[in-house]
Amino acid sequence: MYLSSLSELAFGSRLKALSDQFYTAADEVYRACDARIESRWFPVLRYLWENGPTTVSEVAAAIGQTHSAVSQLTDKLVRAGMVRRRRDAEDGRRSMLTLTEKARDSLGALGPVWCSIRRGVAVVLGDDGKALLAAMAACEKALLDRPIVDAIMAEHAALTSASLEIVPYEPALREHFYRLNAQWLERHFRLEDIDRAMLGDPERYVLQPGGAIFFARLGGEIIGTCALLCESPGVYELSKMGVDETFRGLGAGRQLLDTAIGEFHRRKGETLFLESNSRLKTALRMYEQAGFVLQPASRAGSHYERADVYMVYQSK
Repeated sequence: MYLSSLSELAFGSRLKALSDQFYTAADEVYRACDARIESRWFPVLRYLWENGPTTVSEVAAAIGQTHSAVSQLTDKLVRAGMVRRRRDAEDGRRSMLTLTEKARDSLGALGPVWCSIRRGVAVVLGDDGKALLAAMAACEKALLDRPIVDAIMAEHAALTSASLEIVPYEPALREHFYRLNAQWLERHFRLEDIDRAMLGDPERYVLQPGGAIFFARLGGEIIGTCALLCESPGVYELSKMGVDETFRGLGAGRQLLDTAIGEFHRRKGETLFLESNSRLKTALRMYEQAGFVLQPASRAGSHYERADVYMVYQSK
């Protein structure tokens, strides 16, 4: 599933999707069993059933929802004849929630349904269900111990204050070489056979022939990469440059480009060229600013179907 590929970034969306599935299933079961409640009513009704008359604030704290959400749900339950509001005898400024006889009659017949729901969930989810419940409990505790917004903003502050650094290839970074290049290639073109080979085995197709790979790292996150391919003695190709498009404006592409050019000079290379596509106008402008000159025709014998731009570097 797509959301699972987004990991922590889609935490809320995945939980929402799961929540909707369980709500829908419970409502279908309630209807099939002629139960006179809705799944979204359950937390408030069950809490009042077990604890007796209480306030909206107490219910909200107990079930982990906002005061506003519980108040709105209570309004629906009052209209449905399931809950009654009455003034607190000890504090006239607040109201108490209590179940109506209609609600008690409805809930009193739900034992077999709730038992079946427990058993059915256990059958479908098995040990994964138990692990999920344990993980949810741990997650709820962690959120109580430290507000998640505070943690996220602290990470954001650390990331935005970090310095961008360019680091050389190491095996632990191999997956990022593939990820970052596949991201832009699949967005604008398609992965060709030569791309799959090089991205899948950079040691064989880039490093062993005498090339180099660099990565842009920000606060521990790999956000860009590029390769310097050795085509023949003294002849190098700038290739496989990709920057995560959600990290724009940080200068990662230009720093990677300057590093690759610097490595070319360090090796005393004679020719440095690149192949690109005329659709990638932002990248082409950056190459021109760095000293690459557009050639009048595509490179003879190009390995790439998408290549319609050929540029050669001229040292300033």
